[in-house]
Amino acid sequence: MEKNRLKKLGSSAILLATAIIWGFAFVAQTVGADYIGAFTFNGIRFLLGALSLIPVIHFFEKTDMTPELKKKTLICGSIAGVFLFSASTLQQFGIQLTGNAGKASFITGFYTVLVPVAAFFILHKKVSPFTWVGVVFAVVGLYFVCMNGGESFGFGDVLTLIATCFWTAHIVFIDYSTESIPPIRFSMVQFFVCGFLSVICALIFEDITFSSITAAALPIIYGGFMSVGVAYTCQAVGQKYADPAPAAIILSTESVFGAIGGAIILGERMQPRGYIGCVLIFAGIILSQITPKKSSGSIPSGDVK
Repeated sequence: MEKNRLKKLGSSAILLATAIIWGFAFVAQTVGADYIGAFTFNGIRFLLGALSLIPVIHFFEKTDMTPELKKKTLICGSIAGVFLFSASTLQQFGIQLTGNAGKASFITGFYTVLVPVAAFFILHKKVSPFTWVGVVFAVVGLYFVCMNGGESFGFGDVLTLIATCFWTAHIVFIDYSTESIPPIRFSMVQFFVCGFLSVICALIFEDITFSSITAAALPIIYGGFMSVGVAYTCQAVGQKYADPAPAAIILSTESVFGAIGGAIILGERMQPRGYIGCVLIFAGIILSQITPKKSSGSIPSGDVK
């Protein structure tokens, strides 16, 4: 019993580290946006992230792949990669326009509330009554965050919110289609597809220079190696022994750490109204993860950034 408790405690600590890494990734994205375009940043970042998963697969996922399983992994991973490309591109453009990591992290965190709602309407999965209360909290909080200090709902906020819808679709698709697929191999495929599409768009739409990539090297490395390779490995290990509901709640603190990172590293500040909005969104996120013991069929809302 004591050994099991220690395993769960260790898993919680690993998942908390994952949330911290993902939260501070919003800072890396904000800094990176000062030097290179969204397509260039995401292209290099996700290709680096995909490569970083190769040793992870070697150590954690030595699965014998049948031809059918290889085909399913490739097809589903490619489709998920298109969703990931859409979500990450819109999010990066949104961050580029707003220049606020904390704000972007809480708007993005809204997907945690949307996922069970989307699963209810699309996959007909049961949803806890707490989820609907969480939606109300999150919507009100979103209004306060985006209208912070009398500001209007800017175009960057709109792009980030649309990105949130794509994050939601991405997670629902994964829940619907990836049963029996090795998760890390699947993720490597989607990261490669996302990175490839981003690089193609960067070559067409952006002016790529070696000096700008060098200037953004640290944010790119953090976003690719830490946010994808290290954090995803931590998530895979941490969730092995953690209960699903507490794991989802711990990972949801990503938005909080995004705001903390923005405040500490970038010196970001909000009006009191904005902070109230952040609290309401986070409360909505927590409520959306509460599932009565007799309830079943709810969908966990975690994702890799």
